[in-house]
Amino acid sequence: MPRTTTQPRTAAKTQAAAQPKAQPKAASKPAKATKAAKRPQRLTDAQLADMMALTSHADSVELKLTVPNTQRRSTVTALGMDPLEGQIRQVFFFDTPDLRLNQAGVVVRARRVQGRGDDTVVKLRPIVPDELPPSVRNAKTMVVEVDAMPGGYVCSASFKGSLGPGDAVKQVAAGDRAIRKLYSKAQRAFYEAHAPDGLDLNDLTVLGPINVLKLKFTPKGYDRRIVAELWLYPDGEQILELSTKCAPSEGFQVGAETRAFLAERGVDLWGEQQTKTKTALEFFSNNLD
Repeated sequence: MPRTTTQPRTAAKTQAAAQPKAQPKAASKPAKATKAAKRPQRLTDAQLADMMALTSHADSVELKLTVPNTQRRSTVTALGMDPLEGQIRQVFFFDTPDLRLNQAGVVVRARRVQGRGDDTVVKLRPIVPDELPPSVRNAKTMVVEVDAMPGGYVCSASFKGSLGPGDAVKQVAAGDRAIRKLYSKAQRAFYEAHAPDGLDLNDLTVLGPINVLKLKFTPKGYDRRIVAELWLYPDGEQILELSTKCAPSEGFQVGAETRAFLAERGVDLWGEQQTKTKTALEFFSNNLD
C-alpha cells in the first residue's frame, strides 16, 4: 500500500485541539497536587460543526466519560455495577521507547481476553473518513469511529484482527514470537502506509501489560448498555471510564439522554478527562529498563 496522508493539516489541528490532554506521568513518585484539576472546556461552535461532519461519515459513535478518582466508589454504587460480572483483559502496546508511533498518530495494540481469543488492532487518529482509500475504508475489519467526551472528540480508523484461541500475544510479550506475526497482511499494509519511514513492526518495543477489568451492564432506569473499563496501571494509578456506543445519527440524542441519566445519579460530567492509551504509553516509556 502506498504511503498516504489521510487528512489535511487543518482537519488534523481541529481534532487535535478538541482532544483532552493526558497528564504526563513521571518516572519517580509524583509530586503532590498544588492546584485543582483542570476541567474540560465546552466545544466551540466550529468544533461542534466539525464533529457533526465527521460523525456523518463514521460507522459509529462512542460516548466516553472518565470518572474522577474521588467519585469512583460512589459512581459504582449509584449505577449498580457488580465487579464480579466483569471480564479480565491484558492490554499490550507496541511503540518505540520515545513513542514515535504515538507522535505519528498510530497505535499498535494487542489484547489477551479472558474466555475469548486474543485480538489486535492498528489504529490511526485523527482521520477524515472520506479521505481513506476505498480499499481501506471498505475493508471488512476496518472500523471508523468518532470518540466523543466532555470537551473533546477524535475520529479514528481501526484495522482490527482476531487471533482466536491460543497464546500468541503471551509469546510476543515473552520475546518468543515476532510482533509482526500477530498482524494480518492488511493490518501490516495499513501500518506501513502511516508509520514513520523505516520503522518495522519487529523494531517496536513491548509496552505493557495493563490489566483491565471490563464490565458490560444495563443500569436500572436506563435502556442502553453501558461499558465500564477500569484500567489498573503498574504504579497503582487507576482510570475508570464509562462509555456507550450508538449509530452516527443517534449521537446527539443518546448523548443528551446519557448525560441526563448520569447527572441524576450524581456522576460528575465535567471532571478532568484522562486518556487511557496515552497514559499507558507514557508510563511504560518513562519506566523502561
